[in-house]
Amino acid sequence: YFSSPPYNRISILEMSIVHSREVYIPLNMQESPFNVGLPVELPELTLSQVEDLLQRHGLTWTVEQMDALMAMLGGHPYLVRVALYEVARNRMTLAELLQVAPTEEGPYNDHLRRHLKNLKAHTDLLAAIKQVVAVKQPVQVESDDAFQLRSMGLVKFQGNAVVPLCDLYRRYFCNRLAIRACQL
Repeated sequence: YFSSPPYNRISILEMSIVHSREVYIPLNMQESPFNVGLPVELPELTLSQVEDLLQRHGLTWTVEQMDALMAMLGGHPYLVRVALYEVARNRMTLAELLQVAPTEEGPYNDHLRRHLKNLKAHTDLLAAIKQVVAVKQPVQVESDDAFQLRSMGLVKFQGNAVVPLCDLYRRYFCNRLAIRACQL
C-alpha cells in the first residue's frame, strides 16, 4: 500500500492491472509488436579477432590451423566460440573437430538439427537452401527466401545472390538433404 495521497489504500497489484484494451494500429500477426528498436547484427569475426580469442583460450595455432577453422566456420561468433571451447578443454583436437563438425557426432549437432527441422517445416526455404548449398558460386533465390535464410543465419548476400554462411552449413545440408550434386 502507498501511504501518501492520492494512493491511500490502493495496492500495487490493483495499479498494475490497469491497461488499455484498444489497438490503435493494425498488427501483422506474422511480426512481433515489440520490434520497436534498431536491430544490432553481430558481424562475423575477423582473423585478428579469432587470434585474440585463441590467446584468451590459451591456444597457439599456426596460420594454416586458423585458416582451416575460418574456412569451416566463416567467423560465425557462436560456432567459433564452441570450437575454441572444445579444443581448449581438450575434448578434441582441431583436426578432430573439423572432421566431425558437419556431422551428428560433432559439437554443433543440436544447432544444425534445429536449422534442419526449421527448413523442413518450410518447403520453400528447403528448396532454396538446396539450391544454395549444391554449388560453390552465389545463387539467386526468391527474395523472401533469401531474406529468411539470412535471418536464420544460414546464408550471406553477395549482391542479390546468396552463398552459405560457412562450409559447415554447406557440408551438413548437402549430406542430410542427400544432395548428390553438391560441390564440396
